Amino acid sequence: MRKHLPFFVLALFMIVQSPLFAGSNIQMSTIDQTIRAVRSISSMSDALVERGVKQAAALWNDKDGTQQDFQKFCKEYYCKDLNEKTALFNRICDNFEVIYGHNHRISIELMRPEQLTGYEATSVDQLFGAYSGMAHFQEDMFNSKLAFVVILNFPHFTLKEKQRNGHRWSDLEWGFVRLGDVFTSRVPSSVEQRIANVSTAANAYIDNFNINMKQVGSYHNEFFWYSSLPLISHWGLRDELKAAYADPTHGIDKQEVLYDVMKRVIKDEVPLDVVKQDMSYKWYPSTNQIMLNGIQILSDERNPKSRYQFLLDFFRAEKAADEYCSNNFIQRKFEEEYEISVEDAEALFVELLSSPVVGDVANLISKRLGRKLQPFDIWYDGFKSRGVLDQGTLDRMVKEKYPNKEAFAADLPNILQKMGFDQTKAKFICDHVAVDASVGAGHAIEAKMRDDKAVLRTRVGSDGMDYKGYNIGVHEFGHNVEQTISLHDVPNYFLAGVPNTAFTEALAFTFQGKDLELLGVDVDDPDAEDLKTLDIFWNCYEIMGVSLVDIRTWQWLYNNPNADANQLKNAVMTIAKQVWNQYYAPVFKTEDELILAVYSHAIIDPLYLPAYPIGHIIDFQLENFLKGKNMGDEVTRIYKLGRLNPDLWMERAVGEKVSVQALLQQTEKAAKNVSSKPKKTPKK
Repeated sequence: MRKHLPFFVLALFMIVQSPLFAGSNIQMSTIDQTIRAVRSISSMSDALVERGVKQAAALWNDKDGTQQDFQKFCKEYYCKDLNEKTALFNRICDNFEVIYGHNHRISIELMRPEQLTGYEATSVDQLFGAYSGMAHFQEDMFNSKLAFVVILNFPHFTLKEKQRNGHRWSDLEWGFVRLGDVFTSRVPSSVEQRIANVSTAANAYIDNFNINMKQVGSYHNEFFWYSSLPLISHWGLRDELKAAYADPTHGIDKQEVLYDVMKRVIKDEVPLDVVKQDMSYKWYPSTNQIMLNGIQILSDERNPKSRYQFLLDFFRAEKAADEYCSNNFIQRKFEEEYEISVEDAEALFVELLSSPVVGDVANLISKRLGRKLQPFDIWYDGFKSRGVLDQGTLDRMVKEKYPNKEAFAADLPNILQKMGFDQTKAKFICDHVAVDASVGAGHAIEAKMRDDKAVLRTRVGSDGMDYKGYNIGVHEFGHNVEQTISLHDVPNYFLAGVPNTAFTEALAFTFQGKDLELLGVDVDDPDAEDLKTLDIFWNCYEIMGVSLVDIRTWQWLYNNPNADANQLKNAVMTIAKQVWNQYYAPVFKTEDELILAVYSHAIIDPLYLPAYPIGHIIDFQLENFLKGKNMGDEVTRIYKLGRLNPDLWMERAVGEKVSVQALLQQTEKAAKNVSSKPKKTPKK
């Protein structure tokens, strides 16, 4: 009786995947002969042999060899039994960790001058930052035929197959399947390098797109920022707008100015002299006029390359890769990276956006503010305990505690122990995290090998870390904790990580929500749990609309592949208005607002934004599960599950699939429970 892996039988009786691409030089007669030949020497299942041979044939071209070469290769490299296959898998794990890990570290080091403070800029920084040692990886693997060894023995399984059969698979079998996800297309290195170049250029553009609020005035010629305050778009602008809720005197005035700035960013109308932070200018974003040496002028000077040109460059670079793949970039992002279809993601978002609970929460916010809602209240921050605390007090507290990045790094083990991690685990995690002062808003970078460290980056000023930097730093540390556990504690290297970026965002949000508690700030609030639920809900409401704009922009690009940057800009603004009018105008009582298009992620990391709302949902489910449990123990247990498919991960982690139902139900209760008598922001 022929031996086989049990889980493959169930999967392969249902479907044997056809070749991924047309144009293979391998004839069907050769494929059939090869399948029979391999079956005669291997004890692996017949269906698995057929899948591996067919997928290898689909990617074999004239440069790889003749029909006879293909058949000989398959007979030579197909594993004879499970023991041989397991030994091959373990060797590939070891070697790929070396390749991925060291090349990843090279990229991190080469990008330091552009991403970190303390470096003098040179003309070659961006060129080095664009270099990727992995740009030729796929091509090299196919040329050496190592890719074909993998495809033959570890063929690819579709998303539907993973969803249908994943609960039956062992950790080793899941590792086999994840290895099968590595070589599903054959994109030339020149195309991969083009994508890397576009990404580097876009990141450099956004990292340096800062507005110094000291030079920004209101429509009434009022200046509310008296010291230098450069704010990166969009993160810094948004966070300053949130902080203004705690300002009872000029809070709403500041928010209106910031909102005007954001609209100029979206319209690509910020004068270049403002972006350069030439402090001899005064800028009035409501009219887009600038004043130079007391003389009012209208500046026509803009950035030579618009934000929409960077997005267009991304589209063209990714579209160039489409012809070498079985699907387009949207499908690759969702079905391969997020492992949720774009249709399912949109349905999840629309379910919450269309809920009547939105109106309940909006009415509560309006009562708490003591005024009608404004469009920028999508970022209402008053449900957080810190929403009623003075920003200056928080800044002073954080700067005293963390005068430099070293002080923050030294305190990370204490932060983990406060969260329930034991001393040994806390030390292990923190020994594998490096802290840097960032030029940009902040980010976390995973390690790709166990001998390396994850990277935590946030802004640290010359006078110390302010509250915003700390808040972001705690968020990024949540990423680092996940990254370290899911690299070191998983069953095998190809299970390293989480199902998709939403799952690392979930833990980052959980950490970020504890920032005041970690500072030792005790806000005695009987409504704390309800407020937290409302905060997560309102964050979902905001970012789900932003995500729909991101998705529909890419759908528009594929329907209009020859568009120029100006046409794309107009399309993005139209899409933003349409999403606003459908899901936000009924609540805010104003139409055609552009604000959902302000996020810089859309420029530097296309289609990353949907990870946030999914992350918020998972965060809510995760935090509900963690109540009354030791967070350190549970987080360690959960994040060493590794890169299963999303629903299976959630079922094993917290006992339920990804869903907005619990959030909607608890939000409805919270809106009724919460008092509407907090400290109000005075009417203007």
